[in-house]
Amino acid sequence: MKEELKYEQAYQELQTIVRRMENDELDIDQMSEQLKRAQQLIKLCKDKLTKTDEEIKKILAEDNKS
Repeated sequence: MKEELKYEQAYQELQTIVRRMENDELDIDQMSEQLKRAQQLIKLCKDKLTKTDEEIKKILAEDNKS
């Protein structure tokens, strides 16, 4: 089973992809692959941020009930 990336790892990989694109380090085949990977990483980061936001709101709501 593939280990799930942590947010920071996904973000770092995404930054590397962006840097490589900006520096024209990718050929057309690599660019296609890297764009697909970037989409996966963006979704992963967005999902983690949404989940964390929901958890924080839940904790704060419980804390306000006390």
